[in-house]
Amino acid sequence: MGSAKNKSSAARQARIAEMRRAEQARERRNRLLTIGASVVIVAALVVGGVVLVRSQSDGSDERASDDKTTGKFVTAADGVRKWEGTLSRNHVKTDVKYDVEPPVGGDHHQAWMNCNGDVYTEELNNVNAVHSLEHGAVWVTYTSKADKADVEKLAEKVKKTPYTLMSPNEEQKDPIMLTAWGHQRAVTGADDPNVDKFFQTFVQGAQTPEKGAACTGGLAQ
Repeated sequence: MGSAKNKSSAARQARIAEMRRAEQARERRNRLLTIGASVVIVAALVVGGVVLVRSQSDGSDERASDDKTTGKFVTAADGVRKWEGTLSRNHVKTDVKYDVEPPVGGDHHQAWMNCNGDVYTEELNNVNAVHSLEHGAVWVTYTSKADKADVEKLAEKVKKTPYTLMSPNEEQKDPIMLTAWGHQRAVTGADDPNVDKFFQTFVQGAQTPEKGAACTGGLAQ
């Protein structure tokens, strides 16, 4: 009889051990499933976040291409033309058709032209130069009809003046023009007193949308 009890006890212990092994196996499987599910969830969140950021960025670019610039020029008594209306300031990746030449503002590329007294010998992309205007730069432009001596004098003035840039522009109607954000005027030459007045008023002037923003670290053609 004692032998029968021993056999029964041994069988019961064997079943308990088997149940424990089975339970441990289930726990291991559950842990693996939990870890796997967590990895999948994290990966999905990362991918979703990237997609969301890209979609937001793409959406911004799409909205930016819709230039909201409206208004017209009004000429003041001092001869400076001021844009009365709204000048859009979105960043775009495509060219922009501006209402005036050179443009005085509007949608523009995220990269600005260096304007720390930079003198360029080739025409600039308007979308980059407009960004310089947004930073408070004065842009001096001239055509082939401008007197060479005047061009050289203006170039020397620009080189000595931070937040200015200069370039040729054959599309403008006057031989020499000065442009700031929302403002523009033609001058007769380098010795025209209106050159100094324009510089004093509009280099980092009150019209600047992003006063203090850099005029270096941009494009250098």
